[in-house]
Amino acid sequence: MNIFGIGLPEMALILIISLLVFGPKKLPEIGRSLGKAVRGFQDASKEFEDEFKRETQHLQDSLSINAELEDNKTDSSSQSNVNKSSIHNS
Repeated sequence: MNIFGIGLPEMALILIISLLVFGPKKLPEIGRSLGKAVRGFQDASKEFEDEFKRETQHLQDSLSINAELEDNKTDSSSQSNVNKSSIHNS
């Protein structure tokens, strides 16, 4: 078992020191608090990621629409030039 580069012997040592410093009654409370904090960070990270994806998709949609409008503008202007030249040739 290797979590964050810390092996089992190191984890056991940290647990023993924590028990000595905080005591067995306070340790579960500290664990709950740390768990809630980690969960809060995970939720905030997920929310940020979702918002980033939504904004990226919105930007891609906008760029796609702008490119489509430019293509239509170019097509209509070239069509207009063809119509004008056929009128002048007649």
